[in-house]
Amino acid sequence: MDRDNVPTTPKASFRKFLEHLSGAGKAIGVLTSGGDAQGMNAAVRAVVRMGIYVGAKVYFIYEGYQGMVDGGSNIVEADWESVSSILQVGGTIIGSARCKAFRTREGRLSAACNLVQCGITNLCVIGGDGSLTGANIFREEWSGLLEELARNGKIDKGEVEKYAHLNVVGMVGSIDNDFCGTDMTIGTDSALHRIIEVVDAIMTTAQSHQRTFVLEVMGRHCGYLALVSALACGADWVFIPESPPEEGWQETMCVKLSENRARKKRLNIIIVAEGAIDNQNKPITSEQIKELVVKQLGYDTRVTILGHVQRGGTPSAFDRILASRMGVEAVVALLQATPETPACVVSLSGNQAVRLPLMECVQTTQDVQKAMDERRFKDAVQLRGRSFEDNLNIYKRLASKMPDSQIPKSSHNVGIINVGAPAAGMNAAVRSAVRVGISNGHKMFAIYDGFEGFARGQIKEIGWSDVGGWTGQGGSILGTKRTLPGKHLEQIAAQMRKHSLNALLIVGGFEAYLGLLELSAAREQHEELCVPVVMVPATVSNNVPGSDFSIGADTALNTITDTCDRIKQSASGTKRRVFIIETMGGFCGYLANMGALAAGADAAYIFEEPFDIRDLQSNVEHLTQKMKTSIQRGLVLRNESCNENYTTDFIYQLYSEEGRGVFDCRKNVLGHMQQGGAPSPFDRNFGTKISARAMQWISTKLKEARGAGKRFVTDESICVLGICKRNFLFQPVAELKKETDFEHRIPREQWWLKLRPLMKILAKYKASFEVSDLGQLEHVPSHGYGEPAAI
Repeated sequence: MDRDNVPTTPKASFRKFLEHLSGAGKAIGVLTSGGDAQGMNAAVRAVVRMGIYVGAKVYFIYEGYQGMVDGGSNIVEADWESVSSILQVGGTIIGSARCKAFRTREGRLSAACNLVQCGITNLCVIGGDGSLTGANIFREEWSGLLEELARNGKIDKGEVEKYAHLNVVGMVGSIDNDFCGTDMTIGTDSALHRIIEVVDAIMTTAQSHQRTFVLEVMGRHCGYLALVSALACGADWVFIPESPPEEGWQETMCVKLSENRARKKRLNIIIVAEGAIDNQNKPITSEQIKELVVKQLGYDTRVTILGHVQRGGTPSAFDRILASRMGVEAVVALLQATPETPACVVSLSGNQAVRLPLMECVQTTQDVQKAMDERRFKDAVQLRGRSFEDNLNIYKRLASKMPDSQIPKSSHNVGIINVGAPAAGMNAAVRSAVRVGISNGHKMFAIYDGFEGFARGQIKEIGWSDVGGWTGQGGSILGTKRTLPGKHLEQIAAQMRKHSLNALLIVGGFEAYLGLLELSAAREQHEELCVPVVMVPATVSNNVPGSDFSIGADTALNTITDTCDRIKQSASGTKRRVFIIETMGGFCGYLANMGALAAGADAAYIFEEPFDIRDLQSNVEHLTQKMKTSIQRGLVLRNESCNENYTTDFIYQLYSEEGRGVFDCRKNVLGHMQQGGAPSPFDRNFGTKISARAMQWISTKLKEARGAGKRFVTDESICVLGICKRNFLFQPVAELKKETDFEHRIPREQWWLKLRPLMKILAKYKASFEVSDLGQLEHVPSHGYGEPAAI
């Protein structure tokens, strides 16, 4: 959603607290409709638990609108334990079905009668644009339906007055990310995980046999999955409905594939959205592409159609957190709704939940399809939003190397270096920087083994083909060390001079940030350091000032979530067992807190929220009570540096002693496995996009100085590039010092702390939850598939 020209809601005017909102006497119905999507169960769980938390009754409506029409056993009151152990389950436990009857007035009459019998006047619908449109029609007809039911003797007049208004709030569950009004829909990130897992597996077999693979992914009307997965795996070609290939694409694609083979590249990947079309709106199928490659080039070519694999499997950490946040927000929206409030959809904007008018979003979604039908493809891409357009432009730039004769020569040399601990996604960032830099005419130089290697002269020019296949590689191919530049400034300056480096791109964590400060301070003594320098945050700890997210944190979070799922399964098998899990992060509690939210943990101990023995005792009592229910297992996460005295061993021994006779304990220190593994789709794309932005900034700075012999000495020439809410921001490192807690190596303010009460509420603790600053609907004209920034 492009929000550059959108007035924001005044924050102070609409600040409220949960204790002022009561669901007493209210009933909420929750249903899932249309195609299923991973994360729907997390949304259902959040609606049920938040509804019960505020004192409302919550009802499952099984089988979507069909269950609402049929009534009876399809509408059942839910309790707290009804949604236990569903967070990690794909699909939807309450079922989903297409319903022709609901499209008729008779069907909606039956549905209204069934809801009134249960006292339900608040409806939470999780589905696509068709499901949400149906809910809006139902809401608009509600009063008329009740009057007709009263005339027919199905309900009495008192019930017409008592249940006079129906409130509707929607959440979008769709793996295609095809709904205008939210940065990400529930299920999209998980679908990308399935696609990338398949691509990574295919790459190994394809390289063994020098094969070309044509991979078909879902997306009948939207190319988001195809485009982002192509960006994440470095595919050679992608076909999407919003941007058909130009005339003569067949020859162009075959030339590119043959050039790849000539450069000894053993693998070609072509990704096709199922709704791919040419510029005459004729379908382009995966079989047609295979036949073309075989006929024109004679290459061994295989087609893989992923199909419903993309809908299956366990939801990613991102989808669990997104769905949980949306579910809680939906309940708050229903409690705040008035008869004048239009039906709304809870959406994601950056890392904030917002409410948007449902029908405005539906209209914009339909406008995209209309533009494609009328072959206004540029309009279709623009309607998808700024971020979708950026993804497309970056993919085109990284995937197709221009002939050397067309590359403008800049005479500038740019160095790229990794600093700090390794983080998944670093290699994707390096690949992106190298290719964008080369396409801008620069010579790119790889600096190996951090600042230590820099000082020793471990510097080598790196070319376009050298970074092929780096996107999916974990760790740091360049090598990385925690050493700061302070002790090696003389040698580093000499190497800058020797290799004529005109700019530096640093990819790393808090050590990279400290190194940036040292380089800034040393400019007065070393003229060679007076060049544009930009840092891209990459650390699992997610503790770099100036950015809400760091490359690698999402991969680590998914590792923690997957491990917790397995541990919970073990605990549920043995019964009456509590696991204490230690996560990384230094003093930053991001991984512990968000991992707890994604895994459905009972508690998370973090440095940012001090705790004492009374809190530990309260948690033990909570778990003791829990063991008396059917949910006889517990999960507690502890950030590695949350407290120097309350260590993981201490908490384990305390829980073991206090729980004696009620539950037993186990502990698990996850350690460096959190830094390993193949990067997640988010980290691949985040690394690719943020690094491309960094190189564009460097190119602009160097262009400004061309011919002027300019020395870069201002604060604006040495920056951290981060993502804040949903915008990429270049912030001078000197200005970030005041926002930094250097002793504990964390930012002074961290956005994710506002989600901490949410984790406690969903684990059945009493907590005061500050309702997000909504109060009013925001009117948003278009959709921008932004960064998956809820995590």
